[in-house]
Amino acid sequence: MKPIYKIIIVVVLILGSFLGYNWYMGKTAPSDLDSQKTTEGEAIAYFAGGCFWCVESDYEKLPEVKDVISGYMGGEVDSPSYKEVSAGGTGHRESIKVIYDPTKTTYKDLVIHLLKHIDPTDAGGSFGDRGEQYTSAIYYQNAEEKEIALETIKEIDESKLFDKPIVTSVEPAGDFWLAEDYHQDYSEKNPLRYKYYRSGSGRDDFIEKTLGKEGSDSFPTSTNPWKNFVLPDDKVLKETLSPVQYDVTQKEGTEIPFENEYWDNHQKGIYVDLLSGEPLFSSTDKFDSGTGWPSFLKPIDMTFVTEKKDFKLIIPRTEIRSKYADSHLGHIILDGPEENDKIRYCMNSASLHFVPVENMESEGYGDYLNLFK
Repeated sequence: MKPIYKIIIVVVLILGSFLGYNWYMGKTAPSDLDSQKTTEGEAIAYFAGGCFWCVESDYEKLPEVKDVISGYMGGEVDSPSYKEVSAGGTGHRESIKVIYDPTKTTYKDLVIHLLKHIDPTDAGGSFGDRGEQYTSAIYYQNAEEKEIALETIKEIDESKLFDKPIVTSVEPAGDFWLAEDYHQDYSEKNPLRYKYYRSGSGRDDFIEKTLGKEGSDSFPTSTNPWKNFVLPDDKVLKETLSPVQYDVTQKEGTEIPFENEYWDNHQKGIYVDLLSGEPLFSSTDKFDSGTGWPSFLKPIDMTFVTEKKDFKLIIPRTEIRSKYADSHLGHIILDGPEENDKIRYCMNSASLHFVPVENMESEGYGDYLNLFK
């Protein structure tokens, strides 16, 4: 074989090895569209905060989070590779998908977690990584998430925790393209490289200097203590609840009509879960149904309760339960006002605790006083 051919073969082998290595390293391999579905008891959220190695690692430390996946979102190009995204021009950001337990944390808490682990005032990138592909973003999936994101940003801006306004973008979620395997769980697979990169980026120095150690000293937190509620064991419940309260909340029982505490209560205030204290219904939505049970047009917020199909009777019904305590509250009955599509939330007093409007501030429900303005 002539020397020139040997040289060509060696060059081809080296080039092939280089391209194969870059493919494996996730630099040139095209990404796949995420098709994973959530299961019961799971919810998802999408964020961008610069290098996804760091953002992924920060969210994985939360016990309420089940999994975090690195990827790309925000662009118009299909199947972008890491090389294309990191170079800019595709419109994507390095992003993450957070799979979490919505009964143990809230979307607002996840938004706060993002903002306390990045520099949300940086419009040109994130720390050592520059360019739009490394800017921060909150990708909302519905109107409620959008409102929570915007309100949280407004709250933090007004607190003057940062010297400059927050510029984190709030955008609708689009296609989520999975980053290559090499990038998933990078901090665990490559702890030394990750530690060196993170330390050199200035991320942790900024957080500690601006917000205190780990960003926790002065950063606002969600003021919903019921989200951390842990249901006592059955023995404790039997000892602390009355027989009817135990039967209704834990065994899906039904109290006697016209012989319960709130069926004819006309005071202004809110009704909260007997066990966890989570807010459920407002007196502004309560009406006299003539049935002998407290009846409401709707919950304070549809996300504050959960629905479950109930087949105990011949006709299937929709059971209503509290989100955090998982107490049985009652059912949706379709005999309500015509203007409310005949929907009536028929609840049990035994599952509820009433907080008069004059006590709401002192009992920690001041955020809901706007219901009575």
